[in-house]
Amino acid sequence: MLRRLQFSGVMDMYGVVIGVLLVLLKLAEVDPVAGWSWWWILAPLGLAVLWWEYADRSGLTKRREIDKMEDRKKQRRAQNMAALGMDERGRRGKAKR
Repeated sequence: MLRRLQFSGVMDMYGVVIGVLLVLLKLAEVDPVAGWSWWWILAPLGLAVLWWEYADRSGLTKRREIDKMEDRKKQRRAQNMAALGMDERGRRGKAKR
């Protein structure tokens, strides 16, 4: 599930990048973009805004942050246990069975 969430975060940024590139190409009057309607040029930016609104209202953004925080917590706990010389069960210097 975390992979899907990370992928969706990348996809909305592609919409912004494509939208900005299209606006720059339209303003620079580069063919064939110069002949396109402004609706087509601004569509990727509008889709990105709609996606962000959906992500905020559905809780997708909050879940993404919670997942990141949980991963950091697990990594920090593993580092602290290793620094104390303990395994994941809390035993010092004993071999796993």
